[in-house]
Amino acid sequence: MATKKSPAKKKVATKVVKKAPAKKADKKAVTKKVAAKKTVKKVVKKPVAQKAAAKKVVAKKASPKKVAVKKAAAKKPAAKKPAAKKVSKKVVKKSSAKSPKVDQYGLEQDDEFYGLYFAKSTKKGLVEVKPCTFSLMYWWKGLLGYPDMIEISKGSNTAMLQFESTFGGGDSGETELTEKDVFEIDHIIEVDEEEMLISLYSYVPISVPDNLIGALGLAILNINPETRYGSLELCSTENEEGKTEHFLRYRAATYLRGIKSGKVEAIESMVTNGSEFFGLALDAMCVNKSIKKWLLS
Repeated sequence: MATKKSPAKKKVATKVVKKAPAKKADKKAVTKKVAAKKTVKKVVKKPVAQKAAAKKVVAKKASPKKVAVKKAAAKKPAAKKPAAKKVSKKVVKKSSAKSPKVDQYGLEQDDEFYGLYFAKSTKKGLVEVKPCTFSLMYWWKGLLGYPDMIEISKGSNTAMLQFESTFGGGDSGETELTEKDVFEIDHIIEVDEEEMLISLYSYVPISVPDNLIGALGLAILNINPETRYGSLELCSTENEEGKTEHFLRYRAATYLRGIKSGKVEAIESMVTNGSEFFGLALDAMCVNKSIKKWLLS
């Protein structure tokens, strides 16, 4: 009995061994799954390719920066503008070469007093007389024949001449002031050598009463627009007693700068015209009888 059972067991064992190939089929299925994993790897590789492509695109986008660099290079022609400054410097050199010669007083070569030096003798020695002061001195001494009364400051940059004259009215019968109406006028001529300015001040030497200041001020406002040369003014000053006084004066001025020839004649014309227009203004003021009475007092 024991010998008969053993073969039957062996057959079962063989049948079990035959099932083993089915397991191999399972291995193949596993290998297929592994293959599926490989396909996944391939899918993963595609994004890598996209990243590479993206990197290429970024590299292409970076290329416009090169264009910006080229635009900056286009600004280089602006650096050539300083060349225009060189041209302007040449023009300045040409103008300076053509500038006329001037002497110690700034007078140009074609001026009537160019290169001349004037001086006068005083108790303190020789005093320099500059061109404008000399013109005034020539008019006063040379043409009019009066003694030298011109005061020259230290440094000779300013000078002053004071003198008096007599004013008389007209004889036509159409003026407020007649030949019998005579009064004195004080004159001051000031010289400014730096400005080359000559100023004339003509004063009525009688102070204006307080009750006439308003009337005189109104008369000045009406007359000045009609005066073709110079102007009337009310000036105030303090006397020796410290009281304020008001004076009526006429002022005119003329520049001698730029006058190459005829400086003496310019001063003479200023004084002559100034005296005439001041006289016309005084006559017009005398329409007011209170002002006329004050002038003749």
